[in-house]
Amino acid sequence: MAKKMFGLRSVIAVAGISVLALTACTGPAGGGGSTNGAGAGTTGGPIIVGTTDKVTFLDPAGSYDNGSFMVMNQIYPFLLNSTPGSADPKPDIAVSASFTSPTEYTVKLKPGLKWANGTALDSADVKFSFDRMLKINDQNGPATLLGNLASVSAPDATTVVFKLKLGNDQTFPQVLTSPAAPIVDNTVFSADKVTDDDTIIKGKAFAGQFTIDTYKKNELISFKKNPDYQGLLGPAKSDAVTMKYYADSTNLKLDVQKGNIDVAWRSLTATDIDSLKSDKNVRVDIGPGGEIRYIVFNFDTMPFGAKTSTPDPAKALAVRQAMADSIDRAAIASQVYKGTYLPLYSFVPAGFTGATEPLKADYGDGNGAPDVAKAKKTLADAGVTGPVTLDLQYNPDHYGSSSGDEYAAIKAQLEATGLFKVNLQSTEWVSYSKQRSDKGGAYPLYQLGWFPDYSDADNYLTPFFSKDNFLKNHYSNDAIQKLISEQLVTNDQAKRTKLIGDIQAAEAKDLSTLPLLQGAQVAVSNAKVNGTKDTLDASFKFRLGVLSK
Repeated sequence: MAKKMFGLRSVIAVAGISVLALTACTGPAGGGGSTNGAGAGTTGGPIIVGTTDKVTFLDPAGSYDNGSFMVMNQIYPFLLNSTPGSADPKPDIAVSASFTSPTEYTVKLKPGLKWANGTALDSADVKFSFDRMLKINDQNGPATLLGNLASVSAPDATTVVFKLKLGNDQTFPQVLTSPAAPIVDNTVFSADKVTDDDTIIKGKAFAGQFTIDTYKKNELISFKKNPDYQGLLGPAKSDAVTMKYYADSTNLKLDVQKGNIDVAWRSLTATDIDSLKSDKNVRVDIGPGGEIRYIVFNFDTMPFGAKTSTPDPAKALAVRQAMADSIDRAAIASQVYKGTYLPLYSFVPAGFTGATEPLKADYGDGNGAPDVAKAKKTLADAGVTGPVTLDLQYNPDHYGSSSGDEYAAIKAQLEATGLFKVNLQSTEWVSYSKQRSDKGGAYPLYQLGWFPDYSDADNYLTPFFSKDNFLKNHYSNDAIQKLISEQLVTNDQAKRTKLIGDIQAAEAKDLSTLPLLQGAQVAVSNAKVNGTKDTLDASFKFRLGVLSK
């Protein structure tokens, strides 16, 4: 998620979609009923989890970030989900889900489902949830993930049929586990606008493993085990969990060390994590990471952009390429992040099927290191003279407090070449998330991070590089669009893998974003807590229901 955090899918010209497995494609989910899964077991005492993440909105239509989706995963039901330890989609509040034709995906719901407020949860809620997501189409929401969805019908109370624009969508089952797919109560949520948090809390519009007992936005959330949850995850292992929100990671680290909280989850600094590994009072768990950190270029307002006083696409491209030649990712990974992040030389991180590293060969010295002479020649060949001024924005709270050190290092590296003058500015997340995507775009170049919506390489392609992409950076390439559409409906795994590689190679020439780093999932907990490691899996969903003590 831009993520994510953000993490999306774009309403693309011919189609739009995304997902699958970290190392192997996941087929359509089907069959099966309710299982106790990883949630089975006895309940324990209350758990306190600390985080520096922030909630934008509890309404799925109005937010597309890691902090908000983490809460949604606890309180809302999904048609498909995955058990801790797996990224494979399986029926959650459904009894079955499968393709009944190449362009129809049919879901059968469990009978007798209900919301925490006592009203029935049925196919009308499901249709309502997806219809409103597309209708509202909030600029900070995940509606772009539903780009291949043509319509939703509910022929009876327990049947839902999704009509798709393109058949054989290899990613749609996982889309149903994504930020675009929480099911919401049609008696509480608005059909045509984002519903405010207080209305949702007052309406008790919950049907996940937990309900919300008390809510102080970005201060404290008290979750209470939902006795009526009938989904795949089974009953939560704890009767109550509290989420405590921190303004900075220093106090988060101190509280987990002192035992004031049980688990620290996003985001401690790399230095803090390194020191906590030697603290005998806590346990540091590390899981597979799909997180990436990158710079976005606004094609309208970046140097020589389309709406600047000196528009020139060739010069704008040269600026992006010269930056790619100049940045030392390995130095940032080691010096700022102490190895908790690794250099990223493509748009799809290592570990995903189809991932390649075209930026390593195409830029710098050809082996991942910078090359100032090459950067200088790139600018000179395009007719760019004098230091290029870069107005570069970053966020100091949402992506962890080390962002300041990261972007200070980027500024120092770029200015050391003599080719750039960097105006570095920061903005708090609540304003940042809005301003970066406002019409026209407030930031010519800016930081984003991405947490995948599900475990498939396409989730790093469609949301970013389709015409109407979530970045709102005015980038479009018809040839890349065609490749994206093709890989989404290609059943042959080898052919699809090649197409994913071709997209990365083509995008490396355009550089609409500049990938920097790939990270891991890290959680720190005290010795009394069980289950933390179990939720650090390739689904990238932190599940409170597995925690106990």
